[in-house]
Amino acid sequence: MPLESDMFRIPAGYNAPQQVHITQGDHVGKAVIVSWVTVDEPGSSMVLYWSENSHQKKKTRGKYKTYKFYNYTSGYIHHCTVRNLEYNKKYYYEVGIGHTPRTFWFVTPPAVGPDAPYTFGLMGDLGQTYDSNSTLAHYEQNPQKGKTVLIVGDLSYADRWDTWGRFIERSAAYQPWIWTAGNHELDFVPEIVSTWENNSMDAGAMCSSPD
Repeated sequence: MPLESDMFRIPAGYNAPQQVHITQGDHVGKAVIVSWVTVDEPGSSMVLYWSENSHQKKKTRGKYKTYKFYNYTSGYIHHCTVRNLEYNKKYYYEVGIGHTPRTFWFVTPPAVGPDAPYTFGLMGDLGQTYDSNSTLAHYEQNPQKGKTVLIVGDLSYADRWDTWGRFIERSAAYQPWIWTAGNHELDFVPEIVSTWENNSMDAGAMCSSPD
């Protein structure tokens, strides 16, 4: 798809969070890692969150990082872990505190058990073409879509990670996406860091506990 496609639209507002996505933040489904990018300035790495039908907002703070590689300078990449969630509950969360806040939601999984039902969506080689949009739309429109997406490598292709992050936000901000590296993600370039956190232990070390 061309760079000017609506699928890659930058959110309106000063320093608005973009490329918002979540992944599972522990091994039992009671935490999520929230990640996003700001471009004008770092802004706040805080996440506000609350359960459905509750007016009490809680907060937790994360950290951000940036990197440079040749002529590319990344935005401010934020990661924050929201912990101590309850099973089978809808939560709302807000990022961009202090500038242009944006609100999303997710649903936690059922309690862990041998008979707990859980459905995964499965994608690979997604890219960001017109066919990619058709694939994602097909998944979104499926009434039996998974509670979590497993994406089995070859995510963005080439040098268009920022547009890809904005493209998948419509799904990845609302349910966990779990990533595996394909051949297009494997390269030894230690100067480059990941926007797409997947390891709950590593990401947890980057974020503080809830206030």
